[in-house]
Parts: sequence; structure tokens; C-alpha cells
Amino acid sequence: MFVDGSNLYNSQYELFGPDKFLDFSLLVKGIETHLKVLFSEVYFYASYSPKSKHPTLKEKRYLKNEAIFYKSVKRTKNISFFKGYRSKTSGKEKEVDVKLAVDLVDYAHRKAFSKAFLLSGDADFMQALHTIRNLRITTVVLSMQNKVMFKAILFYKTYIIRFDNNNLRFRKIKKLPQYISLDRNDVVKKI
Repeated sequence: MFVDGSNLYNSQYELFGPDKFLDFSLLVKGIETHLKVLFSEVYFYASYSPKSKHPTLKEKRYLKNEAIFYKSVKRTKNISFFKGYRSKTSGKEKEVDVKLAVDLVDYAHRKAFSKAFLLSGDADFMQALHTIRNLRITTVVLSMQNKVMFKAILFYKTYIIRFDNNNLRFRKIKKLPQYISLDRNDVVKKI
């Protein structure tokens, strides 16, 4: 499974706030159980947020939450963690999405997997997914309930990971995604 870690972190922060975090290893177990698969390797791509010279309380809470979340990622079995960096001038993430897309296509060409799983809500990966599909590799997209890659629903088996029983509403999309329903009490922890 390939994970857009920064996208996932931002999603879990929006959903659960600064005082709780999504335990990544429990999320992976929940996905594996629901899909009846076992990920032999989890490739995780992210960069750490920069700390300003005079951080506000809000920023400190965000950074603490981020650090705890990424520690939970690094404790996950069979994890490969790629750490990009942030631009010193803009603070924007660098190398992360490109590295994920290149690895996805490279491993597909080397036949490192027979089925690809991508956890992201970012449609920038669509071209990499199309390339993999052209190699006749089954591709599955996983998105968090608040960061859905809507375009992927049209082309790939797509699962939306949700923590409540609400279905998202889709206009003009005939092919609907499936849901992975997880109890937040099973995968979210207090800081």
C-alpha cells in the first residue's frame, strides 16, 4: 500500500482535532480486515511541518499532534517511511508526491506487486494510476471521508474510509464508491 502521508495527516487532523490522533497501525489493520488483504509492505510519504521562530499555542498543538501521529506511523509493521522536506521560502512540501508517483510506477514496471493500493485524496496521482492500469495491474484507491479523490471513483475501485455511518452524496457520478466503516474508538487515541 502506498500512502500520501501528508494528505492523511491533514485529513485526520481535520476530523479529530489537536487532542486526538489516528493510530496508523490500527488504521492499516482495519483496512486489511475489511478488504481481506495483508499488506506485505506499506510505503509512506510525508514531510514534517516547519516550526516558526515564535510558535503560537495553536501551532504548538498542531506540531505535537503531527509528531505523535508520525510516531504511530513509524511503529507500524513493514513500514517504509520517505521523508521529503519543506521549502524554506514558501513552507510547501517538496519531493513527496513526485517520489510517491515515481515509486508507484517504477514498482509496477518491475512487477513488485500484482495489486496496487493508494491511500490519498489527491487527484494529482491520476496519471500514475492510469499508467499502472495500462500495465494490467488492478488498482484500488482509498480515501478518507473528508479528502475524497472524486475523479478516481470514475476509473478505479474506490473505498472511502469513514468514522460515522453517513454516506457521501455524489451528483452526476453513476459509479459509486464503497465504504470502509471504522469505529473511531478503535483507531483514534487521545493525546
